[in-house]
Amino acid sequence: MKDNNYYGTFIEVAEDCPVAAAEIPKAKGDAKTVPVMQYELIANHPYRYTQEDVLFEVFAVRGEVPESERPASREKFFSKGQPCLRASSLGKRYGWGIHHDAEGKMALYAVESPEYQAFLRDETVKKVKAMRSKRV
Repeated sequence: MKDNNYYGTFIEVAEDCPVAAAEIPKAKGDAKTVPVMQYELIANHPYRYTQEDVLFEVFAVRGEVPESERPASREKFFSKGQPCLRASSLGKRYGWGIHHDAEGKMALYAVESPEYQAFLRDETVKKVKAMRSKRV
């Protein structure tokens, strides 16, 4: 199985991100959206989860995968290609940069924050942009 995590990398907000200050994603009615679930996992537990952990947890919760079936389901989930967090609305729409430390664990940084700017200046951290929402 291929490792789908980033290490020592900062995902910048997309070039066409519509906000100048980060916004917390909101649920639609009673249902939590994918961006809400991703935000809560990463923001409430900085540097605890890897990209794979978050992608699978959101899938498992939304698909109501029982705890006992999660190891096999996780293996099956990652046997096919999965979009990485560069495709997440957190960086495309809501203005959140995602830092992955040397172990692949993540934390969120608001685009307007001094910490976000510090990651942009840090030459030891690899930078990639979140994917654009619109084709050019």
